[in-house]
Amino acid sequence: MFAQLTSGLNLHANALVVRAQRQHAIASNIANADTPGYVAQDINFKQAMATAQGITSQTLRPTVTGAGQPAHAAHIPLQGAGTGTGSALASSARAYTVQTQASMDNNTVDLDRERASFVDNAIRYESTLRFINGYSRTILSAITGQ
Repeated sequence: MFAQLTSGLNLHANALVVRAQRQHAIASNIANADTPGYVAQDINFKQAMATAQGITSQTLRPTVTGAGQPAHAAHIPLQGAGTGTGSALASSARAYTVQTQASMDNNTVDLDRERASFVDNAIRYESTLRFINGYSRTILSAITGQ
């Protein structure tokens, strides 16, 4: 029963992880705006969310043994998945950004675009947090009968 109540939050929990990873990538771009030869990176949110939800071209989703469980012969090891859930989600959707202005030092960071992306992503992160808080309050009020 509890799993049915919280299943709707999985999408938003994954969205928070991907948004946090994207914020980190954008902040890294801004920090390296003056680094010669630095190539800006970004995370494709749509692709990362599809990966988080298990939407792939394969019909079967690979399963791995969880921490503390013995290995099972039928489980498929994931190569290069990273150490945490967030890194696994974002690594599949991480890509280099397209250079909009040529620079003499081959740096591809466009500060105006990065600042706009940073603010946009921060607002979307905040709205996802507010939705989760509202959903949690709704469930709590339903449980307490208010």
